[in-house]
This record gives sequence, structure tokens and C-alpha cells, in this order.
Amino acid sequence: MEWTALTDAEWTAVQLSLRVATVAMLASLPLALPVAMALARGRFWGRSVLNGLVHMPLILPPVVTGFALLLIFGRRGPIGAFLAEHFGLVFSFRWTGAALACAVMGFPLMVRSIRLSIEAVDRKLEDAAATLGAGPGWVFLTVTLPLILPGILAGMVLSFAKAMGEFGATITFVSNIPGETQTIAAAIYTFTQVPGGDAGAMRLAVISIIVSMTALMLSEILAAAAARRTVAA
Repeated sequence: MEWTALTDAEWTAVQLSLRVATVAMLASLPLALPVAMALARGRFWGRSVLNGLVHMPLILPPVVTGFALLLIFGRRGPIGAFLAEHFGLVFSFRWTGAALACAVMGFPLMVRSIRLSIEAVDRKLEDAAATLGAGPGWVFLTVTLPLILPGILAGMVLSFAKAMGEFGATITFVSNIPGETQTIAAAIYTFTQVPGGDAGAMRLAVISIIVSMTALMLSEILAAAAARRTVAA
């Protein structure tokens, strides 16, 4: 099979995937951090329920997750209708919806990575800072956060990699619209359905593999750094 340069449509799919994955990763972080902290340190009624809800996207078929997003965030859904009417924010059949679907699918991976980092922190270090007069917020910023930062970065990388390869939930929620919602995974699917599309599918598959492997290797490096930092502490 002869290798040629990417076409404009293929470049568009690559650029859209990068934008969707980046937005999904950054949008997940503000919620993932407190959720991970609650699961790692919290002792409250409903903790098991919260843990189950967080990991539900990993258990359910992606198309079920996408259908649930369509029911909730679609134009006629309770949240989707409210956001569209009051803020002009539309998710269904838009790239923003693809970012939302990718964020939901990658959220459990980010939470789990951050949670494991929090659980590995030696509480004696935090207690020592507290005895010196530091408040809970300052202890978190000066002691806990630096120790869990490699785990946060690893979780972000895993979330990004998951978003780059997401297909089922995305295509169910926002369809496969070229230039709007057609990510790399959706474009590969489209190429496999038309005669002579093998070359395009191969090019995008190679790019997807390179990006995903780079992200996973970076995640392993950050996880190793977190382990060394914990041992040193």
C-alpha cells in the first residue's frame, strides 16, 4: 500500500481530534480532583455509589453512554435544553458534544490515577505541616498537591489518550459529521465503509497509534516519577 500525504479531510479529522481531546482533558480536571480526593480520603454515606457512578462509563457499552448523553444533553434533554436556552450552549451534533462524550469516557481513568496518588501520600507529612500552623488549604497546596502532581499529569495523559480513541459514545451522541464531529476514529470507520478507503484509514490509524503510544509512554514515565517521589518522601 503506497503511503501519501494526508488529505484536507484527514487533516481536519486529526485537528478536530486533538482539539476535542484537549478540551475533554482540561474540562475533566476541575471535577476529577475533588472527586478523587473524596474517594481517597472521604468517609461518607454514598461513597460506594459515587465510586460506582464514576467508573460506570468503563463498564457500560460506549453506545449506552452516548445514548444517555443524548437523552440528558440533547436539545430536548433536561440539561441540554436548559443550556441551549439560557447560555446558547449546544452539545448534540456539535464538536462540543464530542468533547463532552470524550470527557465522560476518560473521567474514570483520570480519577483513578489521581486517587491512587492521593492514597500513596504519607499522611505524616501533612500532619507535620498542620502542627506547624498551616491550614487545610495551605497543607494541600504546599504538601499534598506537589506529591500528587505526577499522578494528576498521568491521569490527564490517560484521559487525553482515551479521548483520542473514543468512538462509540461519540458517534452515538454527536453522529459522524465531517468537519464538525468526525474525529480520527469516526473518519477511520467512514473510510472502511467505502471502496478504496483503505489507504486513508491506514494513514489515520498510524497517526492514532503514534499519538496513543506516546501518551501511554508519557503516562508510565509520570507514574514512575510519582513512585520515586513517594519513596523519597
